[in-house]
This record gives sequence, structure tokens and C-alpha cells, in this order.
Amino acid sequence: MYNRSSFIKYLAILSLVSLSSCGNKPEANAAKTAQQTPPLLEVAVSQAKAQNINVTSELAGRIEAKKIAQVRARVSGIVLKQVFKEGSDVKAGSVLFYIDPLQMQANLNSAKANTAKAQANFEVVNLKLKRYKGLIESNAISQQEYENIAASQKQASAEVEAAKAAQDTANLNLSYAKVTAPISGRIGKAQVTEGALVGQGEASLMATIQQIYPIYVSFTQSSTDSLKLQKLIKDGKLNSLSDVHKVSLILSDGSAYEEKGKLLFSDITVDASTGNITLRAEFNNPNKVLLPGMYVRVVIEQAVNQNAITVPQQAVIRGGQGASIMVVDNTGKVSARTVKTGYSNGNSWVISDGLKEGEQVIVEGLQKVKPNMQVKPVPWVDNTLNPGSPSSSPNETNKNKQ
Repeated sequence: MYNRSSFIKYLAILSLVSLSSCGNKPEANAAKTAQQTPPLLEVAVSQAKAQNINVTSELAGRIEAKKIAQVRARVSGIVLKQVFKEGSDVKAGSVLFYIDPLQMQANLNSAKANTAKAQANFEVVNLKLKRYKGLIESNAISQQEYENIAASQKQASAEVEAAKAAQDTANLNLSYAKVTAPISGRIGKAQVTEGALVGQGEASLMATIQQIYPIYVSFTQSSTDSLKLQKLIKDGKLNSLSDVHKVSLILSDGSAYEEKGKLLFSDITVDASTGNITLRAEFNNPNKVLLPGMYVRVVIEQAVNQNAITVPQQAVIRGGQGASIMVVDNTGKVSARTVKTGYSNGNSWVISDGLKEGEQVIVEGLQKVKPNMQVKPVPWVDNTLNPGSPSSSPNETNKNKQ
């Protein structure tokens, strides 16, 4: 039997179910869409910074001794003894070698005898001159005789002086039998041995002393680079350093020398064969790490670039059209930007044109991005500032934290 009230109740329940089904469909579709949409690619970005940077030049240099003295034999003779240790430090005036002094002593004795003889002869002639002076006044002798004895007296006086000079020379030669250090410094290997004959016809080289504390570093810079730097300073793009130029060294093993140096001078002429200007700096060398002849890299601060825009070096892409970077705006959109790079500053490039302070530059993830792409920027971490940190990229680190 047909029940009208039951049928109406059935229709009401069916409507509720339909409405409920229709109401849940948009939420289900949204959830399904969210599952199908991939997450935004994370890229590590660094903000372009404006800062004052010292303009530095890295140049090839060579260590030179401040003073070099060649120790040579001034007299001839046989080397009796060497009294220094090779490679040691010696002081000025200290004895290095002894040369057999017998011949020099004999020459000195002979010179003394000649001096005594000349002095005795002078006294005889001088007394005779005094007697002749009285005789000439009484006209007992002729004027010619008096003048002859006066000339003899002058000759005898000159012979005394010559004999004294010869004696001084002999005495000086005897002192040369002790070969001493002309300067303080480090002495190298001996060039002669005990028993060797030196000074026979020439001043034989016996050893070399070099003063290495402080020490010099000579290096060269292209005259073209020097002119460019001067022009930038003149145009106001760079500020000249008013104080003493700071100089530092990078040793051949790549390590930095702990002492800072100072620039002494820049040569006033350009080498015609190379087009370079020679410069010299002075460094303290208390531990004697720097040795003459060593090749080093010289880093010299020559000017200041105010408000220079810098980005990490790995953010710059080099291509046939020049240098470019990838920039992320506030909405996460990627765009390519052509820039002009200046010089390097540590691990960064100075951007002279094409970038403003505060813009976000992609440092890691460049291989995966394209212009107009939406990305998720995360701060870039410079692991070179924290050598103990993991070598993994910031993107991977952020993912691990999540």
C-alpha cells in the first residue's frame, strides 16, 4: 500500500546526500590539484652588497737581500783558518778567516826600518841646514850652497813622509790578514778552504754575506695597468690611498706570509723590453722565512673603490656575449641580467654596471633555472668562511632540516 509520508521522507534524504556530495567535490578537486602541482625549485641567493673595497693588485715578485757583501781577500797569502759556521749569522767586524801574516809582518818591519832611516837622514840634513844658515849670514858660504842644502832638507822631509806612508800601508796589509765581516747578516758557504792561496793577482772571493732582516721584495707591474689605475683615480671612480700602501705576500706553497710590508718606491722608468715598472717593498723577516731568490706573489693595495657592488664569483656566468647573472625579484620570478665585471675581491666579483644594491642574485642552482621561471629563494651560505662546515649546498641543508 502506498505510503505518501514515507515517500516524501525518502526524497528529502536523497536531496541531502546529493547536496553533500556536490559540496565536497571542490575540496576534493583542490586537494587533487595540490598533489599534482610540483613544489617550487629552491635556489640559493645572495644579496648584492655595496661596500668600500681596497683595490688590490696581485703581482709576481722575488725576494732580495737588503744588503749583499762579498768577502774578498785584500792581500795574498795562505788561508790558515776559517772561524765561522756556514749559514750562520755574523756581526760586522767579526773575524771570518785568518791568512798567514808572516809576509805582511816582514813587510811592516822593513817599512819601519825605512822610516827610521829616512828620519835619521832628515835630522842630519836639518842640522846641516841650521849651520849653513849662520854661515850665509856672515858670507862664509855662497848663496848657491845654502840653497842646495835647503832643497836637500825638503827632500829628506818628503822621504820621511813616504816612509811613514809605506809603513801605514804595511800595517794595513797586516790587518787584512784577519778577514772580517763588512756587514751584519747571514753568511753563505765558504768559497775557499784552509791551505788555499788567495789574493794572488786578484781579490779572491772567500764568502758572501746577505742582510735578510729586514728584507726587500722587488716586483713589476704593467705600465698599462698603472695608467688605467691613475685614470680611474683622476676621474673620481676610485679614491687614492693617502697613507702608506699596504703590501702582503703569498708564498710559493700558497700560504700567506704573516708580516705586512710597506712600499718603498716605484721606479721612474719603464723597462723598454717588457713595458713594466719595477716596485720595491720592505718586509720584516724575524723568523728568516723569506730567503733571497724566492719567488712570491705580492698583493698591494693601491686605491679604494667606494660603494662597490659585489657578488660571489660563482654567480657570474661567462659566455660569448660577456658576463651575465640570474636575478630573482620579490615575487620569485627569475630574469637574466647582462653585467660588466671589474676586478676580483677575494671570492667576489665587483660589478661595475648592470646590478643594484639589494637585488637577489642566484649563486647555486643556476643549471636548473630559466628566465621567467618561478623559484623559491633561500639564503646562500658561503662555506669558504666556515672551512669546517659541510660541503653540501644550502638547498640540501634546508631540505634536511625540513
